[in-house]
Amino acid sequence: MSIASVVSTLFGDRLPFRVEAFDGSVAESSVASAANDITLRILTPQALIHVLRRPGELGLVRAFVAGDLELDGDLDALFSLEVPPLGHLFSPTTIGPLLRLIGTDALRPLAPPAIEAHQRGALHSRRRDRAAISHHYDVSNRFYEMVLGPSMTYSCAVFAHEGDTLELAQRRKVDLICRKLDLQPGQRLLDVGCGWGAMAIHAASTYGVSVVGITLSVEQQSYASQRARELGLGDLCEFRLQDYRDVRDGPFDAISSIGMSEHVGRRALAPYARQMFDLLIPGGRFLNHAIGRPVSMKDDPQPTRRGEAWRQTQIAWGMRGPSRVRSDFIERYVFPDGELHDLGTMVALFEAHGLEVRHVEGLREHYGRTLRYWVENLVKRFDEAAEEVGEQRARVWRLYMAGSAVNFEHHHLEIHQVLTVKPVAGRTGLPWRLDFEPTF
Repeated sequence: MSIASVVSTLFGDRLPFRVEAFDGSVAESSVASAANDITLRILTPQALIHVLRRPGELGLVRAFVAGDLELDGDLDALFSLEVPPLGHLFSPTTIGPLLRLIGTDALRPLAPPAIEAHQRGALHSRRRDRAAISHHYDVSNRFYEMVLGPSMTYSCAVFAHEGDTLELAQRRKVDLICRKLDLQPGQRLLDVGCGWGAMAIHAASTYGVSVVGITLSVEQQSYASQRARELGLGDLCEFRLQDYRDVRDGPFDAISSIGMSEHVGRRALAPYARQMFDLLIPGGRFLNHAIGRPVSMKDDPQPTRRGEAWRQTQIAWGMRGPSRVRSDFIERYVFPDGELHDLGTMVALFEAHGLEVRHVEGLREHYGRTLRYWVENLVKRFDEAAEEVGEQRARVWRLYMAGSAVNFEHHHLEIHQVLTVKPVAGRTGLPWRLDFEPTF
């Protein structure tokens, strides 16, 4: 019995792709469909060992990242993959032939890809948070330039229409945040999780504010500081390697937090909200820009099903019912210890700690579009990127960004900007109507 025939038996008439295996065998769907336009190539016995040792998402990801498994065609197909339950995989008609084909190697330990993260220490302690941030961001600034483009902005862009370039849409995003914060010359802005400095530099150069940007990434802090100096903004932009919990030189007129609170963790959200409140002047504004989960996906008591014996596996972000707070893939390879929170939780926590929520904007479709640009950038320069950071990491990024795009497009993920203000005796100082329409 061949590898391809075992896979075909496992899926039956639901074979979602053409299969080519290292033993030369091939299997195709018996029904003419788009599935035959996608080829899953099982390149080594190690691919099967990964799947057998960790069935489901993690085994498939390890095989893909290690280069033992390849998909020829659109990666989107992976994120609607329907796989049989474990009972099918380990049934005598499947497991017996697989073990005979693999041999005794199936019984030996198989190390995961070298770039898999293994966090140590107390969850969301300062040391562990710094290690988690370093795993994702302290990779290579040159690699990020290849993926993100000249703006070096690693968050959802804002498009006026589909024809916008990524650079224009990213500039519109940071300008939109500046206008929501009503920045004025001479004010102090704290940019929490400042990345490579795009928000801080735009705020200083366009609105004349003094900015403190904080990050836990050595690479980001170095890049942002150098960029500010090159632009003659060294006097207005200070970039620190600092945890938000350790900022002591408030108050600030405004605070921006763009794509940072996903790293905070549910148990630390209340102290996070309290710190933002404490660091603001009375009447100051705080904007939180963060990815979140729709409540309907998080709290649905029944996992998504298609047929009685089948479950839907979506690799990116692990959207598989209420017990799955984090995806194995995202946790091990992308954002260790990252946690996504629903919009209602965020709004309730901000208000519980004295911040009045005045404006909420959803940008879900915009993030899907942003991610498609990043995937296109990576694919165009994949060989160069793989040479810079290693093929395993480049494969992780292609998988993670493609899967994230699918999940935003299908509303398995959301992103919102929440504008709050620190009121004074019941007064916010905001105008009767807020107008944040783009100026370009």
